[in-house]
Amino acid sequence: MEKLIESLSEIERAIIPYLHSSIDEIIKKSGIDKTTVLRALTFLENKKVLKIEHSHKKEICLGVNGVYYKKNQLPERILVIAIENHSSKPLQEIRDSVKLSDNEFKAALGVLKNKALINLENGKVKIIASKEEISKKFPEETLLEKLPIEESALSDLDRLALENLKSRKNIIEVSEKKETVFSLTDIGKKIAGKKIESDLIEEITPEIIKDFPKGKKFRRYDLNTKVPEIHGGRKHFVNQSIEQGKKIWLELGFKEMIGTLATTSFWNFDALFTAQDHPVREMQDTFFIKNIEGKILANPKLIEQVKQAHERGISGSKGWQYQWKESEAKKVVLRTHTTCLSAQTLAKLGQLKNSIDKNGKYFAIGKTFRNETVDWGHGFEFNQTEGIVVGKDLNFRHLLGYLKEFFSKMGYNKVRFRPSYFPYTEPSVEIDVWHPERKVWFELGGAGIFRPEVTIPLLGEHIQVLAWGPGFDRTIMEYNEIKDLREMYSNDLTKLRNKKMIIK
Repeated sequence: MEKLIESLSEIERAIIPYLHSSIDEIIKKSGIDKTTVLRALTFLENKKVLKIEHSHKKEICLGVNGVYYKKNQLPERILVIAIENHSSKPLQEIRDSVKLSDNEFKAALGVLKNKALINLENGKVKIIASKEEISKKFPEETLLEKLPIEESALSDLDRLALENLKSRKNIIEVSEKKETVFSLTDIGKKIAGKKIESDLIEEITPEIIKDFPKGKKFRRYDLNTKVPEIHGGRKHFVNQSIEQGKKIWLELGFKEMIGTLATTSFWNFDALFTAQDHPVREMQDTFFIKNIEGKILANPKLIEQVKQAHERGISGSKGWQYQWKESEAKKVVLRTHTTCLSAQTLAKLGQLKNSIDKNGKYFAIGKTFRNETVDWGHGFEFNQTEGIVVGKDLNFRHLLGYLKEFFSKMGYNKVRFRPSYFPYTEPSVEIDVWHPERKVWFELGGAGIFRPEVTIPLLGEHIQVLAWGPGFDRTIMEYNEIKDLREMYSNDLTKLRNKKMIIK
C-alpha cells in the first residue's frame, strides 16, 4: 500500500477523495476538467485501484422539424382537425385550408389513410373513424413529448412510432452516446475517500541536483504503465506515392506536365484521333459539363488538320470517313485521361520551327474521371501516370525500356507487355506487372507510339512519340496491400496510421 501511495501522481491524489462518486461528480467536486479526470482514472486502473467500463447508448432526440412539430402539432393532426367537422369535403378545398407544404400535406394524408382514419373517394376526403379515435393522441405525438429519451427506455408502441417518424425528414435524430463508469477494486476501496498528502519530489530540477533535500524521496514511477500512443503527423500514403512517382520520372530526366481537370473534347478526344461517335464519348463513360461551350485554344491550321485526319485521313490513312463537327469538339468534359496533357504539350512543341528543339521527355501524374460504377476495383475518379518521349530516332524498344525502368523503381521487377489496340497509337500494348505475393499478373494500362494522325496536326510533322498512360492507383493499391480501392479515400485514422511510409 505504501508503494502504491508513493507512486500516485498529483492528479491521481486529487481525485482519490471523490472515488465514491460518479465521474461527473468527481469533475464537479475536484474542479478538474473531464479529460484530466479520465486520464487520472486510466492511471489508477493501471495500478489496480479501479476498473473502467465503457458502454454505448443510443439516444432519441428531436430534429429541426421535430422541435417545430412538438410545439405546433404534427401535419396529420393539423389535417385531421381541418376535416373532422365535415362529413365529406373535396381534397383541393382541404389542401387550400391548411398551412402545410406539399410534402407535409402528402405525408399527412398517407399517415391518416394508414391509420384507417380517413378514406378518399371521387376526389373527396371522408372521416371513417369515430370522434373518440380521432381525438386520441397518435403514438407519434406521444413519442415527441417524451424526447429526448434513451432507446432502451422505449415501449413497443414507442418503437413503432419511432420507425414511422424516422422515414420522415428531420423529425427524429438518433445519436450514440458513450458512457464511462468505473468500479473500485479491493485496493481502491481502502484508499478511496482519503486525502493523501505528499511531499515526494515529482520532478528533477537544477536546484535539486545541486542540493538534494535531506529526508526527501522521489515519487515512484512505474515504467510498465500503459500510456496513450502518440502518432506524429505524416502525409497521406496516396500523396506520398504520387510524390515518389514524380521523383522517379524527374530522376529519369522528364519534365512535368500540368493542366486543368476540365477540358474540351477537342483535347481529350479529337486531337488524339478518337472518332466523335466512339463509345468512350458516351455519357455512360464520360462526365460532360452541362450548358458550357468550351473554346478550342489552338491555331486554325491545327484544328483544320485534326478535322482532315478524322474525315479523310492524313499521311496516307483513310481517316474515320465521317463529317467532323467542331461543336462536338467544343463540349467540355472532366478529363478521362491525362493524355490530353500530352496532346497540349505536343501542340506547344509544334510551334517551334526547328525539329530538334521539339525533342523531349514529359510526364504527368494526376486525377482523371470516368463514369464508372463504384466497387472494390473501380472508382469515378482515379490517378493516372502519363508520359511521352519525342524524338526522330526512337523505337518500340525504347518505349518498353522506359516502362520497365519506372515500374522496377516502383517495386515491380517483372513487367510484361501484351499487344492491344488504341485509336491513337500503333503499335499498342497493355502493361502487366507480376505481383510477388499473390503470384498473379495484373493489368496497369496502355502504351504505344502515337500515330501520324496525332503527331502531324500537333507537331506539324511526323516525329516518333512514345506514349503511355497506365493507372497509378493500382500501383498504390498493391504497394499498400489494399484490397478495396475505396480504402484509399477512407477517413479511418487507424488504417491510415498503419500504412507503409515511403522512406526517401
